Amino acid sequence: MNRNQLETLLRQHHREAYLWARQCCGFDGEMAKDVVQVAYLKILEGQAKLKEDRNAKTWLFSIIRFTAIDELRKTGKWSGIENQLELVFEDTEIDETNYEALVKRLPKMQQEVLLMVFYHDMTLEQTSEVLQLHIGTVRTHYERGKKRLKEWIEKIRIEK
Repeated sequence: MNRNQLETLLRQHHREAYLWARQCCGFDGEMAKDVVQVAYLKILEGQAKLKEDRNAKTWLFSIIRFTAIDELRKTGKWSGIENQLELVFEDTEIDETNYEALVKRLPKMQQEVLLMVFYHDMTLEQTSEVLQLHIGTVRTHYERGKKRLKEWIEKIRIEK
């Protein structure tokens, strides 16, 4: 892919790229801007190369994800999946329309899978490519995340 094609690709997916970076950075908008800028530099300087045009969005999201991980490590805000505990539903008041707050309570991997599928319109197969996980693992996180969100929403509705 030549530079003009890369620039077109980045312009075409810029909004989604920023939103994905924001999600990867724990919803920190300023860090997300830095991550997107660094990811774009990697792409335009040829440090990251696209092998197949049909996977352009998944390729871009992968670069952003790993760039975000690098930035979080530099700032000391990164903890690997093995260090993350399952979050427990707290008995605090949550507006049932504030789904972002509910999604933030999910374990990190379930958050990433659900956001990619529902918010970025990616298939489970594309999600498994971006996260570099086996498709079965992605399906498990997807189903568990949906189930937990459903339980929380039902609990909120019953309490009201």
